[in-house]
Amino acid sequence: MSKAKFILKEPSSKTDSLIYMVYNYQYKRFKFSTGEKINPKFWNLKTQRAKESKKFLEYPEFNSRLNKIENGINNVFRRLLNDGIQPNNILLKKHLIAELSGNILKPKQKTLFEFIDEFIEECKLNKQKSTITVYKTVFKYLKEYAESKNKNIDFESITLEFYNSYVAYLTFDSNLSSNTVGKHIKTLKTFLNEATERGFNTNLEFKKKKFKVTKEESDTIYLSLAELKQIENTDLTNSPRLDRIRDLFLIGCFTGLRFSDFIQIKPENIITEKSILQIRTQKTGQRVSIPLHSTVNRILEKYNYQLPQPKTNQVMNSYLKEVAFKADLKSKVETTITKGGVLNKESIEKYNLVTTHTARRSFATNLFLADVPTVSIMKITGHKTEKSFLRYIRVTQEQNADKLLNHPFFN
Repeated sequence: MSKAKFILKEPSSKTDSLIYMVYNYQYKRFKFSTGEKINPKFWNLKTQRAKESKKFLEYPEFNSRLNKIENGINNVFRRLLNDGIQPNNILLKKHLIAELSGNILKPKQKTLFEFIDEFIEECKLNKQKSTITVYKTVFKYLKEYAESKNKNIDFESITLEFYNSYVAYLTFDSNLSSNTVGKHIKTLKTFLNEATERGFNTNLEFKKKKFKVTKEESDTIYLSLAELKQIENTDLTNSPRLDRIRDLFLIGCFTGLRFSDFIQIKPENIITEKSILQIRTQKTGQRVSIPLHSTVNRILEKYNYQLPQPKTNQVMNSYLKEVAFKADLKSKVETTITKGGVLNKESIEKYNLVTTHTARRSFATNLFLADVPTVSIMKITGHKTEKSFLRYIRVTQEQNADKLLNHPFFN
């Protein structure tokens, strides 16, 4: 329940003290300076008003002004809710000041596109650059769709009919893959969830089951321990550039860290007496502890615990393909992708599929095949459920059968 109370800034003062109003609402706290001052000896702590006193004759008018502020915040809070706007401290202060001056602010309802535009700007303060890029790309396609259909797309436009039309546009007109289409829908739902939370949207069609995020099993690869040894043993002395990239990649393969994390490793992340790496991951904010593999130890010592820095993830991915090529990872891998609504199959040499994320997938898969308990691997990779983890690793049917051969059930 929303409730206002008045407190003195300096309750023990012998002179006048400023009075604050504190408004508790929806598990939040709004603090507002009333501009009123009073000597604490004239203040009734229980009623939170001035005492009746011959030494403070203006107490009726003083209390009336506090009553006006309390009534004002209650009116503002109720009005925002009635107008479908989620209150926050900034809005409460803005509307209360207007209320006390006799001006009632009429809420300006944002359009869907106005909201997305402002939300992206706001996210620049606390989201990673890659996330902002995704948001901008999704917004760009949405605007292009509206223009192509000559339609004004707003909150009330987001229906199942819109969903079917938009998925068809992304799939056939824009020739995007099934997973990319799914990513667009997922991000659109992020925008709509945020707008709904803030009171700008009341249309909940996007929450229906048929408004689904499409997902296709990706043909990402992992590298076996033998293949990682091939990479480690490849002579790259004539190419310091590739040598540095190879070392960073191997760090990822034996720690399970993302690119954004393994490039941040510093000497203070290493607990030498326990041979453990401890780091807080950027994406989830989780603190993880990882035993140091001998390969990781060797590479850290090589660079005196100051790892080289690649320019970008994209640049490292490009160089990695050169490293994998030199390591002779040229076996053919069949890939499938649904693009433009058509299932395409292609045979690609493995080195062309190696990326920084291959390192993390290789780590999880190799530990799983080595019979490390799933829960222990998930503590490092950050997967919340075993189901999501098992989708992440890359184990063939034959590998799974080999793994089961040693199980007591088959012996």
